[in-house]
Amino acid sequence: MATISDLSRGNYIRYNGEIVQIEELQHRTPGNLRAFYQVKMRNVRNGKIVENRFRPGDEVDRLNVETREYQYLYSDGESLVCMDNNTFDQIYIDKELLGESLKYIKEGTTLLITFENGTTPITAQAPPHVVMQVQYTEPGIQGDTATRTLKPATLENGTEIRVPLFINTGDNVKVDTRTGEYVERVK
Repeated sequence: MATISDLSRGNYIRYNGEIVQIEELQHRTPGNLRAFYQVKMRNVRNGKIVENRFRPGDEVDRLNVETREYQYLYSDGESLVCMDNNTFDQIYIDKELLGESLKYIKEGTTLLITFENGTTPITAQAPPHVVMQVQYTEPGIQGDTATRTLKPATLENGTEIRVPLFINTGDNVKVDTRTGEYVERVK
């Protein structure tokens, strides 16, 4: 157990039975009232933001977390199989830990996985951008580059995104894994 004053931004705690990460922590002392901590926390399972006030002496359950890099190997049902590049140990993590960025990763991608007490994965994070090859897209019309018109394109893992007209089948594109948007063409 730790007191609220021992915490800082980025720490993980157990709040109302859920694992949350501290987004903001402000110490406030209004006029003639007692001091308090205004804390904004994000639930790691569903991403919802929770705010609460704590008194300076309040105790919280601070979690021991460790973040390591793992390489995504393949999908197995509702799980992903990942390998530690140093020890070659393989682990299974739930697909839901990656959320929407699961659509934009491919085999061999390095993931950041956070563990509680070194054994239980609580979060997984894909790299901010990945490079993927366009499997199929309609050919663009030559000279039609003046407007920011987008067309559908199917990536190598079957995911469909919108790309500019000058992108052709076989081109490599950089995709933002958080939003699924086209960033740039890669040579």
